[in-house]
Amino acid sequence: MSAHCMLTGTRPGFGNRISHSHRRTSRRFDPNIQSTRYWLPSEGRHVRLRLSTKGIKTVDTIGIEAAVARIRARGVRI
Repeated sequence: MSAHCMLTGTRPGFGNRISHSHRRTSRRFDPNIQSTRYWLPSEGRHVRLRLSTKGIKTVDTIGIEAAVARIRARGVRI
């Protein structure tokens, strides 16, 4: 599974590791993805979402119903 947030769409960034001798090798900057479970009252069930920490804070702010609506608007099946 790729490391991306279902809500914010955050994906890995790419760059270079630079050693002391200044040799460059490629690396990935992965987002902090957490698997979280929320109760969805409108459907009477739990949903498991793979969210970045910023996505978790967004759910805390706007609520799970609005967050699920945004995720489904992006075309992701929950």
